[in-house]
Amino acid sequence: MTREPEMTTTIANEFAVVTVDKVYTRNGERLEIASPRLGFRIQLDPLELESLSWQTKESFSRLLQDPFGPGH
Repeated sequence: MTREPEMTTTIANEFAVVTVDKVYTRNGERLEIASPRLGFRIQLDPLELESLSWQTKESFSRLLQDPFGPGH
């Protein structure tokens, strides 16, 4: 896996900090989203990213009700 040089973007506010990188894998380009403070990381392919645009604000509100999944 390789990263775009000098392409890391950090987005932060008083509640969260995330970094976003474009990475190249054997299966194509991915967008890697990471939470450095919490140690979470995910790589999303173009279809997975596009599917985010299909969601409503309410979908994300429901997700944030239990952000770390059941039992956490």
